[in-house]
Amino acid sequence: MDFYGDVRTRFRVHSGLNGALGMASRANLRRKVDGNISRLIDIVFSSTAFLILLPVIALICIAIVVQDGGSPFFVHRRIGRGGRLFPCLKLRTMVLDSEARLRRHLEENPEAQAEWALDQKLRNDPRITPLGVFLRKSSLDELPQLLNVVWGHMSLVGPRPIVPAEVPRYGRYMEFYCNMRPGITGLWQVSGRNDISYRRRVAMDTIYSRTRWFGSDIWIMVRTVPAVFASKGSF
Repeated sequence: MDFYGDVRTRFRVHSGLNGALGMASRANLRRKVDGNISRLIDIVFSSTAFLILLPVIALICIAIVVQDGGSPFFVHRRIGRGGRLFPCLKLRTMVLDSEARLRRHLEENPEAQAEWALDQKLRNDPRITPLGVFLRKSSLDELPQLLNVVWGHMSLVGPRPIVPAEVPRYGRYMEFYCNMRPGITGLWQVSGRNDISYRRRVAMDTIYSRTRWFGSDIWIMVRTVPAVFASKGSF
């Protein structure tokens, strides 16, 4: 190859690398801007919503205490962004001796044991109180998680927070879950919740992590309202 041909070849390679780097930089910049906008919306919306809904939360807390005298709140360690554990807040929907009751129920009911082994869920869960059934159907039990959003543990939109025992179910896709903050709502929540298999849930979380942008979060939040009223897959 002559001198000028060699220069032209190097120029094309150099231009191609610059173009690829430029596209990557623009993509990273877009993700950063989208992330900053989403975080700002998280803080403004969740703090405002919590203050507005505080009387409702207080009334529910009183009803739970009157029901059995126990604490109205349930704090569970969940996996957040980067694989770090955080205290996930909920209004208590279960009886006070929930662990013992679950153990007895599974020992006495082989069918329930098989259902629990599949998705760690029971359609007829003996631990849920009558008030808890209503709170879960209406998703009111998740209102305290607005504070988790304000504190930065969670986001308004993202995968539902999982417990350490669920990590093996994600397998090699766990890295996509850890790239995001867990959300109060997300693709799984607006697509049928517990009617969706766990495998499809992992696929949804992976797709969301790979394709997330500000517009998709708005679309999911808009779909959340009818999904909550329909109560599809809630138990």
